[in-house]
Amino acid sequence: MIENEKNNIFGLLGRNISYSFSSGYFKDKFRKLHLKNHSYLNFDIQSCEHFPSIIALEKSLKGLNVTIPYKQEIIPFLDELDETAKQIGAVNTIKFIGDNLLKGYNSDVVGFEKSIKSLLKNHHQKALILGTGGASKAVAFVFQKNNISFQFVSRNPTKLHEISYKSLTQQIIENHTIIVNCSPLGTSPNVEKFPDIPYQFLNKQHLLYDLIYNPEETIFLSKGKKQGAAIKNGLEMLQLQAEESWRIWNDL
Repeated sequence: MIENEKNNIFGLLGRNISYSFSSGYFKDKFRKLHLKNHSYLNFDIQSCEHFPSIIALEKSLKGLNVTIPYKQEIIPFLDELDETAKQIGAVNTIKFIGDNLLKGYNSDVVGFEKSIKSLLKNHHQKALILGTGGASKAVAFVFQKNNISFQFVSRNPTKLHEISYKSLTQQIIENHTIIVNCSPLGTSPNVEKFPDIPYQFLNKQHLLYDLIYNPEETIFLSKGKKQGAAIKNGLEMLQLQAEESWRIWNDL
């Protein structure tokens, strides 16, 4: 149930988040819903160790979104995890229950799955996930759920399912017709950066998905489009995960 009679503070936890989508999105939502006692703040911290001090200071906190680089680091500070967040090992939504219980959820899963589903074709059987941070774990969870095999691509591969950028051959690229950029490469203002993959081997069978939404078309997506690939940025995923966070916070 949505409370409006007292202060309800929500916010985003991350590092260097002045660019954040979430703040504007929720402020606009509160205005449309006439929720005058709701506010959304950016909690920009340099280390997860500062998280307890935020809770101590902000007594009216009801929920938080979590972004880079704390989706995995935040877990030890929480009292409980939703089953999906537990399986993924990453949290991007925190719900404040009662006076002192913090429960972690992952709404990235809902956002990614709903936003990519209509683009998936029968030949999309294998995926490459660029990056190994918290968001990549949600992407992998969705692929596993939908019987799409995947490999993580990392600058420093250390685990099973991880390969290096240097090992991406023509055969690997042609066999993996979904490529998802979960790395921050290309995010504004560093728009000239892009993942180092052999774009010349992409074709019209490929689907390139970039979790970045600013700029609207990254160099990663632009290079894919030139090769005939279908492309999608992360804006719809962000909107969908934000709505899922709102549902979680309000038991809707």
